[in-house]
Amino acid sequence: MDGVDGVLAYFDANIVRVLASAHLAMPELLRSECLALNQMGSNELHRSALAGIALSKLYAEVVNQLLLKAECSASEVAAIGCHGQTVRHQPSEGYTLQLVNGALLAELTGITAIVDFRSRDIAAGGQGAPLVPAFHQSLFGVQDHTRAVINIGGFSNLSALRPDQDPIGFDCGPGNALMDAWIHLQQGQSFDRNGDWARTGAIHEDLLEGLLEHPFFKLAPPRSTGRDSFHLDWLQKILVQTHTEAIPAKDIQRTLLELSARAIADAVKHFAPDLDEVFLCGGGALNRTLVHRLQELLAPRPVRLTGEMGIKEDQVEALAFAWLARRTFRGEAGNLSSVTGAKGPRLLGAIYLA
Repeated sequence: MDGVDGVLAYFDANIVRVLASAHLAMPELLRSECLALNQMGSNELHRSALAGIALSKLYAEVVNQLLLKAECSASEVAAIGCHGQTVRHQPSEGYTLQLVNGALLAELTGITAIVDFRSRDIAAGGQGAPLVPAFHQSLFGVQDHTRAVINIGGFSNLSALRPDQDPIGFDCGPGNALMDAWIHLQQGQSFDRNGDWARTGAIHEDLLEGLLEHPFFKLAPPRSTGRDSFHLDWLQKILVQTHTEAIPAKDIQRTLLELSARAIADAVKHFAPDLDEVFLCGGGALNRTLVHRLQELLAPRPVRLTGEMGIKEDQVEALAFAWLARRTFRGEAGNLSSVTGAKGPRLLGAIYLA
């Protein structure tokens, strides 16, 4: 929730080019409201609608920046793929909710908007996430060895790309979400740049053990998670249960970083032990302390960044939803039942024509 990332992408057969990229920081009031809407509260329907409008205006600003940077007109763009901001993800209850007003986004930009990618997969019995493994396979898959692409956003997800097989993919656990929430609570910062604050702390083993007791970590794929399960109230509860609420705040930050790293490493160990190499993307790939810890935990496998394959770490997720929108626009399925557990391939997203 630190901001909105966008790319303007060109696709032609197997050619993918990023023509422009843009980022806008999330206004603090909107960020706070989106976080609050992850929990039950008063007047949620009205507040969610207003937040969706505000987010869509922000998305439209990013689109306009992309068009200016690329010297491109709206009429030259086939569609916008917009995931929206997740505030509830409850596939076991049959729903997921991402805030975005697709009609308004199409109206503000003059471009067809494709939104709500997860719901159809959930309707077909799937988890609705992760949706990026098919894209990772298309862009990063190779024929001579097994490779993983791990996206570390608010939550981390893994795509295992094996030659001549459908990829597998699933959520690993918290990525940046808890670290960002804790440093924001303690220091008013949106994120721990480079993991600098975490690096000054020490891992508290009792706290780490308590955090790893979360039932999610015992689930086998297909699995997905979100802020419904991992949030500050949950963290505070574990601090009390493990009698660690009085330890230094920097030690809690370091332990949360270890949780994120361990969630990924344990997922590899249990569900993708045959990996030959790992590539990281997402905001967490810019956290040097986290990357270094993953290199230690996943050794002897090399752990590198997707920038080495030609796509910058902070562009992969936005590019994935451009790719998914293109599939929807062309009438092609976007999900993988081997990943989400859905009954079969489905056309994803709701289309708001320009």
